Formats: sequence, C-alpha cells, structure tokens
Amino acid sequence: MARQFDLIVFDWDGTLMDSAAAIVHALQAAAVDIGVEPPSEARARHIIGLGLYEALQHAMPNLTPAHYAALSERYRYHYLARDHELVLFDGASALIDSLAAQGYMLAVATGKTRKGLDRAFAHSGLGALFHDSRCADECHSKPHPQMLFELMDAFAAAPERTLMIGDTTHDLLMAKNAGTASLAVSYGAHPRAELVAVASEGCVDDVAALSSWLRAA
Repeated sequence: MARQFDLIVFDWDGTLMDSAAAIVHALQAAAVDIGVEPPSEARARHIIGLGLYEALQHAMPNLTPAHYAALSERYRYHYLARDHELVLFDGASALIDSLAAQGYMLAVATGKTRKGLDRAFAHSGLGALFHDSRCADECHSKPHPQMLFELMDAFAAAPERTLMIGDTTHDLLMAKNAGTASLAVSYGAHPRAELVAVASEGCVDDVAALSSWLRAA
C-alpha cells in the first residue's frame, strides 16, 4: 500500500514522554515558592506544549514581569529536579524504532527549550532516530505554524504528506495553521473531547493504538 505520509512530526511531552504530571507539579510548586495562588491542575495541564513564557502568562495572566521571571526560575528548578526520573510511554521507543526502520522522516516539534529537548533525547536514547526538531526558544510558540513550516522546508515535505501527532489542542491547531494533517493522543495533557474537536485524523487512546493507526496509514 502507498504511504499517506512522508514526514511524521511528534510532540514530546505528553505524547512520547510521560511528563504531564511532572510539569503540572513543577508549575504549582513554583507558584507556591513565589507566594502566588497556584493554577488548578486543569489550567496547568492546558498550557502544556506552549513555550514557557507563554505558558506562564496563560496559566497565571495577572502577574507582573518580575513575578514571571521568578516563576520561570522556580519552575525550572522543580522540573529539573525530577526530569531524570521521567520515562517514555510504554511502547513509544519501539514505535519510533519501527518508523525509523521503515524509512519515515521523523521530527519533533515541542514547547521545550533546545537544551531541554537535547537532555530528553539523551536520557531517552531516541535522539539519533529523529532527523530534525524545533523548540520553543527557536520558533514562535504553538499554535503558530513556524515549527512545522521550517520542518517541512527542511525535508521538502508537502503539507498534505505531513502528519503532526500531539496530546494538546496547541499541537493540533499548529497543524491546522500549517495545513498539515493531525492525529491526537488522549493519554497526555488535554481532554479527549477537546482533541477530537480539532484533530483532522481523529484520536487514539494509547501507544498501541497509535502504532496500529500508523501501520494502516
């Protein structure tokens, strides 16, 4: 069967790595550290996938610039204290291995910084399997399409031959803005109903289902 896609772009946190709970904890702990009311778990989950500064503004919109600077520093402290404990979702490593062996062009588009993604690549062992990546400190934050535009340019991939896979509406709206297909995973940060309303190709509920979907694509 002819392949539907040439380039598959993955989000990282909440899509390949089981890190949503750690991000929520770090954000709430950072707020407590600087003496402001922490966001609810639902609000904290909603900002996962954005660049850090945009995420902080969305999570707690009424703070001063000095608050955001302090919050950012404390967030990094709490997240980095635990990021070495984070693991990939079951089956994620095997999935990326399989896609790479099949000759797909693979990339990551993430709200992480380049330093954070490089650390995650090294810790997970997956870095060598991705051909390119874009981070929030290199591009506009999602849902701006810059990350996908640059990745498609790098691979000379057409939008209709590109698939974005993510666990947040930020990922899916980025794909829509770039004119690419999108597939949601419901095991990460955002509620399934919100994802289904945006994803062009639907939603899967675990990595096994994601693998089956990609085999059929």
